[in-house]
Amino acid sequence: MRIALDIMGGDHAPAAMVEGALQAAEEWSDTELILLGPAKKFEALLKGRLPANLSLKAVEEWITAEEEPVRAIRRKKGSTIVVGCRMVREGEADAFISAGNTGALMAAGTMVTGRLDGIARPALAPMFPTLDGKGMLVLDVGANPEARPEHLEQYALMGSIYAERVLGFKKPRVGLLNIGTEEGKGTTLTKESFERIRVLPVHFIGNVEARDLLDGGCDVLVCDGFTGNVLLKNTEGVAKAVFGRLKEELTRSPATKLAAAILKPGLKRFAKEMDYKEHGGAPLLGLIRPVVKAHGSSDTRAVYNAVCQARRFVERNVIKEISEELQRLGRG
Repeated sequence: MRIALDIMGGDHAPAAMVEGALQAAEEWSDTELILLGPAKKFEALLKGRLPANLSLKAVEEWITAEEEPVRAIRRKKGSTIVVGCRMVREGEADAFISAGNTGALMAAGTMVTGRLDGIARPALAPMFPTLDGKGMLVLDVGANPEARPEHLEQYALMGSIYAERVLGFKKPRVGLLNIGTEEGKGTTLTKESFERIRVLPVHFIGNVEARDLLDGGCDVLVCDGFTGNVLLKNTEGVAKAVFGRLKEELTRSPATKLAAAILKPGLKRFAKEMDYKEHGGAPLLGLIRPVVKAHGSSDTRAVYNAVCQARRFVERNVIKEISEELQRLGRG
């Protein structure tokens, strides 16, 4: 298996990307990791360390977080994101991972790698933390801010297959994000999407409210990209604020510091369960080849987990499963 990795994407690039790749190469000797980025960056970071299953592909151009996505991939055809998407399309790599510009990766995935027949809009599908530690797949979270009912229908089908094949959920529960659980609630989009999803060969449990998500209200949550992005960022902000305030309170006095020492093991377990780094990245579902978007703040651990996720994506033939299901439904 060959996995291409963009070392120039993300807040901690390129160091975190290279270190994460080295850890992954050591863990999985049956997987070749192809690092994409400037040659000088490689030399400085590897310091002579080059496992047999890690190779370098010199790519001297990359897309920054501030650049307009479509314009950037057209201007920078030799950038790490475009080269990586081209590699998976042409079979030079089995999967591609980048923590870089999300919009550019989405645009390159659609325009360079290509969409599956029967999929109108690919979806970005990260894991959302839940209190039971299992997590929940959410799609879409920003790839398509303005969605139509047929898009949400496709998200439900792809999300269910991915959750079962890659994440290990048995008969994953698919929910539609809405302002109430009753049928007929919500906007025209959610009402029409509800009718489309209910006839799919998935375990659809109906509408789900945002307040039930942390309790694990469903395994796959379907929503338009605008709503999903707001949900994800609000949850990240609340978690950051709560943990920050908790730290302040637990270090306020000698008594609270003693309590903190007693609570520390439990708090560390809880923090790990709620940490995005443990989930690796978000697949772009709907493309003809596996492409994974790692979190922009990915550290070494997150990169390692993204490689793990990409391996499962390839090994379990998720794209073939989605394509065959679309054909069975007469939509591929």
